[in-house]
Amino acid sequence: MQKLRFPVLFLFLLMVGCRTAGPGTPATTVASFFSKYQGRSGFKTADWSADLLERLALVKAAKLLGGSELTNAITGIRKARIISFAPVTGSAENLAQQGLLQEATGILKGNKYEPISTGSTLGSDYQVAVRASGDRVSEFAATGKLPDVADSFVLVAVDGNFTRSQVQALSKYLPQLVQATAR
Repeated sequence: MQKLRFPVLFLFLLMVGCRTAGPGTPATTVASFFSKYQGRSGFKTADWSADLLERLALVKAAKLLGGSELTNAITGIRKARIISFAPVTGSAENLAQQGLLQEATGILKGNKYEPISTGSTLGSDYQVAVRASGDRVSEFAATGKLPDVADSFVLVAVDGNFTRSQVQALSKYLPQLVQATAR
């Protein structure tokens, strides 16, 4: 009986190790999602940190476009990351069909992001979820698709200090932001 325990234990550990290290293993955080797919065929990432000149230009544009909610939202951004996927091969199309959106949605649910939209209600085709305490939002994420690209995927992750209404104001401009950065 003692001789049988070691091989069984070894086999069990080997199986568990293979499951957690496999290519189909879902990411567990937004950061791990970016790490998992960054640099892979068909994926593009863009990082935007709010340095002073970018902020000044964006705030000026926001005043022209959207008023104080949008201006305050832009000044509240600390960091934003965008990862987009457009299939470039047949196997890449399979990746989209295997569930990039489902994986990202699972990450958001598992990390206690609260959905605040169902797409077009905010004037965009993105699903937006927030990590918040009351009306104060510290992070929000949006998932959707690239315009005019079949089987595409986009995840936008933004860290900062916002109100829910400021997140909604920013969300209206997500399609333009994604289109500009996903090229």
